[in-house]
Amino acid sequence: MIKREAQTELMALLRQFPAVGILGPRQVGKTTLALQVASGLSPEPVYLDLEDPEHQARLSDPARYFKAQDGKLVILDEIQRLPQVFTILRGAIDRRRRAGEKAGQFLILGSASLDLLRQSSESLTGRIAYKELTPLTAQEIHRHQGTEDDRLWLRGGFPESFLARSEAESFKWRQTFIRNYLEREVPQFGPRIPAVTLRRLWTMLAHQQGGQLNMAQLGASLDLSIHTVKRYIGLLEDLLLVRTLRPWFSNIGKRLVKTPKVYIRDSGIMHALLGLSVLDDVLGHPSAGASWEGFVVENLLAVLPDDAAPWFYRTAAGAEIDLVIEQGTRKRIAIEIKRSTAPAPGKGFHHGCEDIKATHRFIIYPGQERFPLARDIMAMPLAAMMEELRRLTHAG
Repeated sequence: MIKREAQTELMALLRQFPAVGILGPRQVGKTTLALQVASGLSPEPVYLDLEDPEHQARLSDPARYFKAQDGKLVILDEIQRLPQVFTILRGAIDRRRRAGEKAGQFLILGSASLDLLRQSSESLTGRIAYKELTPLTAQEIHRHQGTEDDRLWLRGGFPESFLARSEAESFKWRQTFIRNYLEREVPQFGPRIPAVTLRRLWTMLAHQQGGQLNMAQLGASLDLSIHTVKRYIGLLEDLLLVRTLRPWFSNIGKRLVKTPKVYIRDSGIMHALLGLSVLDDVLGHPSAGASWEGFVVENLLAVLPDDAAPWFYRTAAGAEIDLVIEQGTRKRIAIEIKRSTAPAPGKGFHHGCEDIKATHRFIIYPGQERFPLARDIMAMPLAAMMEELRRLTHAG
């Protein structure tokens, strides 16, 4: 069993808030983590899977049911299946508070983003804290079983995919995951979207990994309006499957690129969409560098605190930084991502760092050692950079 970094933070949040939400895509390990967090509690927590009709039936009168569970942690899994429960939770929380229960009342699991749940959860403002659970990260894998970056990059971080007995089993799991999302998950979040169309869009986004998002081009290829393409991509973002990274902007007198970059968030899912089942397939594919970039970006963003914002930087003149981490006015961290064991910063990175007045400069590469490069730039392996980024952004 690989211990998740989020476990300690979730336990701390349960000691502070009456309700805590774990958000993440399906099969990322939310239920396993919730049960690990709840293990050993007394009295024994109550677990409800809201996809199970029998468990749903217990909430036919949720106010009465929650009252009967006073003193226990109640775990509500797949909350998006029964969003009306949110309106009852506020009263249950406040009643239990008056009875002396200040924290650790409800643990809520959802397979969608906070934006998708916000309308239902607004009544819990001040009563709930959210934590996104990402797929397994390089840092978690290193602590569990040593260096496995290429395996994690190929298979992605969904536990069943990463821990599969063979590359073939991992690839089959990811293909099934994609099909299930298209056929079972997407339809519950809005008007019917043709699975074939969404599969084509998802695959086209995989081909565009790390590139600028061109909705007009996507719409023309799919015979869809820009508005429809935007809505479909927004849904994939809400389901925590796709990320759009916004460009850094400031009035610095430069012609800046203003179109976001797009990433399939899990590298293993990206590879499955492209039909790449083994590492040699990935390494020989034109998208190998972009895939590695997306893999690194997701791992780094997994360790950021809420007050640190990620961007990229690019100008029409060629200055470019793959990832900019900005934290107030105190820190501006510039990160270049190279799929080379002999990394070297380009002129565009140097110019970009000067433009944004970067306070820290790093290059991430697929090696094992950290070493200095020119002009205050440090080359770092991914897991070491995650630790360094955690240190820099969590410092008081």
